[in-house]
Formats: sequence, C-alpha cells, structure tokens
Amino acid sequence: MNRNIAKGILLFMVFVIGMANLLSIGETKKQARQKNNLETNQSAPVRLGIDRIDEYLHIFTGKRVGLITNSTGMNSSFQSSVDVLHEKTNLVALFSPEHGIRGAVKAGDSVNTSVDEKTKLPIYSLYGATKKPTPEMLADIDVLVFDIQDVGARSYTYIYTMAYAMQACKELGKTMVIFDRPNPIGGAMVEGNLVKPGFESFIGMYPIPTRHGMTVGELARLFNAEFGIGCDLVVIEMTGWQRKMNFEETHLPWVMTSPNIPTPDTAIVYPGTGIFGGTNISEGVGTTRPFEFVGAPWINAYDLAAKMTALQLPGVIFRPVYFTPNFGLYQNEPCAGVQLHVIDKSTFLPVKTGISLLYTIQEMSGDRFSFTRNGKNESSIDLITGDDDVRKGTYTLNELYSLWEKETNQFKAMSKKYYLYE
Repeated sequence: MNRNIAKGILLFMVFVIGMANLLSIGETKKQARQKNNLETNQSAPVRLGIDRIDEYLHIFTGKRVGLITNSTGMNSSFQSSVDVLHEKTNLVALFSPEHGIRGAVKAGDSVNTSVDEKTKLPIYSLYGATKKPTPEMLADIDVLVFDIQDVGARSYTYIYTMAYAMQACKELGKTMVIFDRPNPIGGAMVEGNLVKPGFESFIGMYPIPTRHGMTVGELARLFNAEFGIGCDLVVIEMTGWQRKMNFEETHLPWVMTSPNIPTPDTAIVYPGTGIFGGTNISEGVGTTRPFEFVGAPWINAYDLAAKMTALQLPGVIFRPVYFTPNFGLYQNEPCAGVQLHVIDKSTFLPVKTGISLLYTIQEMSGDRFSFTRNGKNESSIDLITGDDDVRKGTYTLNELYSLWEKETNQFKAMSKKYYLYE
C-alpha cells in the first residue's frame, strides 16, 4: 500500500476515534446534568406531601384507596401520584376534577367517566353529572385521597371538589387524606371580600376571601371545622414550605394547573384579572398570556396604562399592549389594553389591582362595558365576587378597598388557627 495512503487512513481512524470519544464525553455530561437536575428536585427545600408517603403507609395498609388527582399530582421527582399510589397501595379507582385527569378539558366543559389507559383503573368524573362522589363511586373504597395543585384563588374549583369529597366521606364513613402542596402565590398575603349568603356557587362555596393565603391541607382543616363537614381527615404535611415563599423559591416542578394557567406567573395575577370573566372585557384567554393581558377592541391602550400607572399600585407595571385572541371572547378581533408585569411578588396585590383595573376600564368604556351572564342566566360577576356590590356599583373604589380589607382581616383572624406552616 502506498505510504501516503496508509498515513491518511491512520489519521482518519484517529479522527473518528477522537470524535467518538468526544461524543461519549458529551453524552456522559448530558446524563450527569440530567441526574443532577433530578437530584436537585429531590433535595429541593420543600418536600411535598406525596414525597412523604413512605412515612404514612400505615394509613393505607389493608385499605382500598381512591385518588382524586390530575396532571399536577406528581412528586418532586416527576413521578405521577397515580403511579406512586398504584405501586405502594391498593389503588382501586381514580376521580377527575374540572379539566379532566390529564388537564386537557377546557374550562366549564363536562368531564366524562372513563378508564385510565396505563393502570386500567376506572376514572369517575366529579365535573359532569355530579360534583360530589356518589355512594356507588365510593362503595369499594376505604380511603379517598386528594392530591392536586391549587392556585390560591377562591374562584378555582379544585378546592370545592375537595370539599364535596370530604362531605361524601363523612356521610359514608370513609377516611379523607390530603397530600399537601404549596400555595403557589404564597401564604403570607390574604386579600378580598367574603362570599355572602345567597351567592354560593362552585367557584365560591364558602365565605373565604378571593386570595385565601392557605394550602389545600389548611383549607381542608378549616372547611372541616368551620363549615360543619366533620369527616375523618388526615393531612400529610409538606416539610420546608414557608408562607412567604413564592413558587419559584420551592424549587419544585410546575405543571400547568388548567389550560389557561400555564405558569406560576399566570397564577399570581389570576385572583385579580380573573374578575373579567364576568364582563365583556377579554382577560387574555385565547392568547399566550392569559390573565396577564386585559383589553377590548375599543380601549385606548396608552390611556389605560397611564391611568393605571397613576394609581401607584405596588409591585406591578402596566404596559400598553395589543393582542388578538385565537379563541374565546373577541376571537380573531384585535384588542387593546394592558399587560400586567409583576415586578415584586412580595408586594403585589392582585385582588386590589384587578378591581382597580375593572373600575378604571368601566369608567373609560361607558356604555360599551357590560357585565355578562352564564348559561344558567346567573350574573357571572356576582358569582366571581361573591355578592352584587360590584355589579350594582354600590361603593366607590376606595369604599370597596376599605370594606374588603375589613372582611380580609376577619378571615385572617379566624383562619390562622388552621395554619400548618410558619
């Protein structure tokens, strides 16, 4: 063989071996990063209730278990709570809240009873023909478990699915177990008025504030004692969670809690801008920034941003914005309004911000603004706010601030005895 050819082949082989080694090293580093990321989640400052299941297996020993959950139900290593309980307990049935067990059903749509494709367990709907587990659903269950991530707002149905389940457990002599999770918008701040008698609904069953400042486990304790449920309740607490934490500080993975709450940033504004669901103003649903965009086709974005900036509300900046929803209200119609940029979550007041924005837009819009009614011909804003004061314009904005603050303080004084965390 020609010496130059042989030399070339040798150099080529060295190059190939070198590239293979580099690729191998790169893959090893990638695997190491993935391992480190998983270990980081496992050693996060907060351990979820579901992360501590091995400490509480005695509760489930010899018991038939049912689980109310959805896609947010997973441990901090990204393992589904369905899989965890299926492996460690005698899991016999699943129960689905609004949006379905996989979180794909849009708001308000009924959820169908079905079968889980992985475990082959029945999935009973709690957002269809009934919102409360029936005796037939619980006939073969001894312990009913709830493991769902809440968003910290009164008008979010998961906490009332939990309440109905607690009622059913009391009536049928079952044990209710809550795997606790963080309040993603923190537990140090409480805001808003209380639901008044006659205005109860599935987005406001009990007199709690718009931003309640509690975890689902704490709410379960409060519901059980204050609102006469009285079921056999076990709350499996988190460790490491503090009331002042926002979700990012927990280092836990976030799973979108519903189709229009994709991130913790959405959750922090939702208790405020969710109020626009009772009006003809778009809350940004149908865009990539639901509840951060607020507007309508006739609004002057720069005037609205200037008026909101003049209110000097804490922790937020209002930017003029233009958007076109792809679905929902004003589908394919250009809208103008503001985007809420939360710059300080520790001082931001979503409820005060939301009602201030509503009053401002209502004043700017005149006759073009209106409140809406739902499919049952009920006033949507009354159900969202828990009374008819906003719809009737009973109070000025400053009067409403003062009234709501009194009701907030009333709830805080009562609810603190159910706190599990400092």
